[in-house]
Amino acid sequence: MMRTTREPTFLPLTLTTSRTLDVDVHWAALRADAAAAEAWAALLAGCANTGRHQLPRRLRELHDAAAALAAPAATGRTRVTRELARITEAVTDRDGADFAEAFVAYDQAVATVLAQSRVRTESTTR
Repeated sequence: MMRTTREPTFLPLTLTTSRTLDVDVHWAALRADAAAAEAWAALLAGCANTGRHQLPRRLRELHDAAAALAAPAATGRTRVTRELARITEAVTDRDGADFAEAFVAYDQAVATVLAQSRVRTESTTR
């Protein structure tokens, strides 16, 4: 039977990349994605509580887990931090369009850092 409704996914690249890379990062990505879906639903419904507390904490946990795998001077970490700030601002402003755009950029930035970490790890083990 085909499902006609699906939960939104805000971190598809990060979830895919982290699935085979690191269990802690993957769980952090799953929690962040769930918090993003809650915040998104609240934004669409026009609710005053748009996950202001849960989402930033979950994104920070993902950021920290990904940073632990990244090289100290990873170029993508600055981009991740910038997009994290943009998401937080969009939640505060209740700006759904900016929220969605910021999540696309954040997902790409985190997945890039994770992919670079994977390539670096594989090249040092060979």
